[in-house]
Amino acid sequence: MSAAGTRSQPIDREIPAEQFIPEHVFFYLIKGEMSGHCGNKMYTLKPGEYGIIRKNRLGRYNRVKENTKPEKVAIVFDEPFLRTFQEKRKTKATTFNSTDDFLHLDHNDLIPNFIHSLAPYYNDRHEIDKTILDVKREELLLILMKSQPELAGLFFDYGIPEKIDLEKFMNLNYKFNVSIQRFAFLTGRSLSAFKRDFKQLFGDTPNHWLVQRRLTEAHFLIQKMHKRPTEIYHDLGFEDLSHFSYAFKKHFKLTPTELSAQKMHPGR
Repeated sequence: MSAAGTRSQPIDREIPAEQFIPEHVFFYLIKGEMSGHCGNKMYTLKPGEYGIIRKNRLGRYNRVKENTKPEKVAIVFDEPFLRTFQEKRKTKATTFNSTDDFLHLDHNDLIPNFIHSLAPYYNDRHEIDKTILDVKREELLLILMKSQPELAGLFFDYGIPEKIDLEKFMNLNYKFNVSIQRFAFLTGRSLSAFKRDFKQLFGDTPNHWLVQRRLTEAHFLIQKMHKRPTEIYHDLGFEDLSHFSYAFKKHFKLTPTELSAQKMHPGR
C-alpha cells in the first residue's frame, strides 16, 4: 500500500518533502524509514510507528535510505470534518498540554488493524470513495479519542496562530521555502503587519532577507563544514541547483562550486 493518490484526497496523499501543514495529519509508516523535522526537533519513524503532524506547522522529511521508497498512509483531519464529528458526537475540547509539532501516539493494537482494513476500499487509482472515506476517518478518530481522550484538546481547537516573537521564529525557520503569506500567518500577523514588523526588526524586506540569510548559511556550510553544493541547496530553501548557483554567484562573485574547489585546492 503506497501513499500515492491525488492531492485532493484526505487519505494517502503524497506529502511533499517540505511544506506548510494546514491541517492535522495522521501519519503511519508501513515500510521503509523516514526522518524529518518540525520546528526545531528531529523525528524518525520506523515501520509500524505512527503519529499526528499538527496543523499550522512547517515540516520537512526525507527517506533515511535514498534508494528506498517508504510506504505510508497519511490521513488528513481537516477542520470541516472535525467540526462535523464534534457536533455529531457532542465532544468537548479539553486542555492539551503538549507543544510538540509531531506527536508520537501511544501503542494501540487497533491502529495496525485499521490500516490493514483500508486495503479492500482502494480503487485502481489508489483512491477511496468519499462516503467510505469519511466513515473510515471517523473510525480512526474514535480509536484515537478512546485511547487518548486528551487529543480532543488538539483536534477541536480551531484557533489561528497567536502573535509570536518574529525574530526568533524567522531565525528558526528561514530555510523553509514557503510564501511570505505563510510566514505572516504562522507568526500571527496580517501580511501588511508582518512586512512592517519585519522591516522594523531586520531593516530589510522579507524576501531579500531570506535570500541573504540562506546564502550566508550556504557559504558557511561550504567553506567551514566542507559541504558540497548539491548536498545543501534544497535544505536551504532553494528550489533547484541552478537558481542557488546564480544567486550565490551574484552575492559572493563566485559560484558555490568555485568556493568548494578553493577549499579542496587552496593553493590554486
